[in-house]
Amino acid sequence: MSTFKAPKGTYDLIPPVSATYLAVREAIAAPLRRSGYGYVETPGFEDVNLFARGVGESTDIVTKEMYAFETKGGDRLALRPEGTASVLRAALEANLHKQGNLPVKLWYSGSYYRYERPQKGRYRHFSQVGAEAIGAEDPALDAELIILADEAYRSLGLRNFRILLNSLGDKECRPVYREALQDFLRGLDLDEDTLRRAEINPLRVLDDKREAVQKQLVGAPLLRDYLCDACKAYHEEVRALITAAGVVFEDDPKLVRGLDYYTRTTFEFVHDGLGSQSAVGGGGRYDGLSEMIGGPALPSVGWALGVDRTVLALEAEGVALDLPSATSVFAVALGEEARRILFGKVTELRRAGVAADFSFGGKGLKGSMKDANRSGARLAVVAGERDLAEGVVQLKDMETGEQQAVALDGLLDAVRTKLA
Repeated sequence: MSTFKAPKGTYDLIPPVSATYLAVREAIAAPLRRSGYGYVETPGFEDVNLFARGVGESTDIVTKEMYAFETKGGDRLALRPEGTASVLRAALEANLHKQGNLPVKLWYSGSYYRYERPQKGRYRHFSQVGAEAIGAEDPALDAELIILADEAYRSLGLRNFRILLNSLGDKECRPVYREALQDFLRGLDLDEDTLRRAEINPLRVLDDKREAVQKQLVGAPLLRDYLCDACKAYHEEVRALITAAGVVFEDDPKLVRGLDYYTRTTFEFVHDGLGSQSAVGGGGRYDGLSEMIGGPALPSVGWALGVDRTVLALEAEGVALDLPSATSVFAVALGEEARRILFGKVTELRRAGVAADFSFGGKGLKGSMKDANRSGARLAVVAGERDLAEGVVQLKDMETGEQQAVALDGLLDAVRTKLA
């Protein structure tokens, strides 16, 4: 046993499970790559004020969950709790918005950190794939991102997820709703922290998961009843576009999400097979975030999908991904001369694009063939001194058990024929 363990609320990704996580990341990224989104990678930590301003000082993420620290040089930094603010900061710093061709379309994949009470589906270190479209106010862009996320999930074989959709209005109509909601909340029996939150950002109270609070929210005014004509028209166009694409969604007038920067379109992907942590991803439009962090007005929209939660959703539906074997050919050498020659052949196979491995450690035939079985290889290449003297190796099909002698200089062609 090692003296050390992974920190509480975190996990290690190790084979063979890690292959599923990689496949999920690739599946989520694939539709984005086909749609003009370029890859971006940001540091794991940022100026703490980037998140305080962008995510919102009243949010649980900033007040309770963010890992913040001071460096030896006196800088106040935070491990990134989400990706949008970091990606927008990177885009602004690189002046991507000044290069024309708006929107700037970016996708990312990485680890994020929140100090939360660990439970299944909620970790202190978690993985997300996200997408951001920066610099355009267009309902088709909102619809595109929802459609691409739906496509990614369906490509993995997921079926039992739901898309919740709402509009949070804009700076014209939301203040009127905010005042009406605050008047309603002031009449409830809420604790001091919740009342304080209601004064800073009352929409966050609607997102409170406590049953005692939710019971009191019955009859609360709904934002959809306060939307201005422009926001209503925008939202109807988003709904029409995703409906025309065959994407099924549910209107959820109470959906607000947990971040302060959302405006207009907001959406969430939920899976009912995950219990209390049912959200597998979500996002929305954040037209004012750029200005919040010191940039110009850049209307934008994006989402983040949880890799961890997506894997749990696959398990809940009993979906097993068809993952290619990590190894197609496994070489077993008997004797020093055979080791030298077969090692060269393994290198040749790899350079030709064949996934190949080698029996390391000087094991005998029995132990090496056990390694070949464990590797999942379709073929085993076995050779001893007698084989090499005749200029051949033995090519064994690990599924059927059939074995044939193959000329050493024709091994690559024989392997390609077998694997075709």
